[in-house]
Amino acid sequence: MPTQRLIVLAALVPALLFSGTLRAANLDTAFSASASVSVAAPLLQPLPSFSPAVRLSQSVLPDNASDLLPQAADTQAAAAEPAITTARTPEARVATQNITDLRKALLAAAMGLRDIRYVRGGRNPATGFDCSGFVRYVFSHAIGLQLPSTSASQFLAGVKINRADIKPGDLVFFRTHGRHRISHVGIYISGGRFIHSPSAGKSVEISSLDDGYWAKRFAGAKRPEAMALAANNKG
Repeated sequence: MPTQRLIVLAALVPALLFSGTLRAANLDTAFSASASVSVAAPLLQPLPSFSPAVRLSQSVLPDNASDLLPQAADTQAAAAEPAITTARTPEARVATQNITDLRKALLAAAMGLRDIRYVRGGRNPATGFDCSGFVRYVFSHAIGLQLPSTSASQFLAGVKINRADIKPGDLVFFRTHGRHRISHVGIYISGGRFIHSPSAGKSVEISSLDDGYWAKRFAGAKRPEAMALAANNKG
């Protein structure tokens, strides 16, 4: 009996060893297959699509972006500069016109306003004129020249003219309220005559510098600067 048991055990040992080898091989194979599946699974997932527009929209410009874009900065600076205008002022336009034509236009406009009643502070024919309002209206509508609003300021704005050199369209001034204050103005016509809006109760009329009342109060003659330039340009 002992001999038979030894023979059986000798036969079983190789079989048991071979069986263990097969199980180990099967475990290795199973592990390899599982690992292969787990590794391959992520690789088989679809890759995200690439969109340049989306990536650009999500990008952030660096702080020195303006330095990297000098042309854009120059364009913005040029756009910020004020536009240069070539339009001339009314004074400049008057100064380049023929002085004779200017004088004729002034006298025609002034004569067309005769008989408009005097109104203190009046500035247009619908309401009436005071002396400075009449003069200002004529210059504005006849030749497009804006004069100051009062006789005193009109006197200060003009170029002094000697009485012997007064021309049509020049302004003549008077001191009707004291010896030191300019208070009245008219437009010279010719031959010592001038047209003006005199006082309450009267209308635009023509008077003479030689008349006693006006001669005594005459303060001088002035020519608006634009008119003086036009006269000088005549040569």
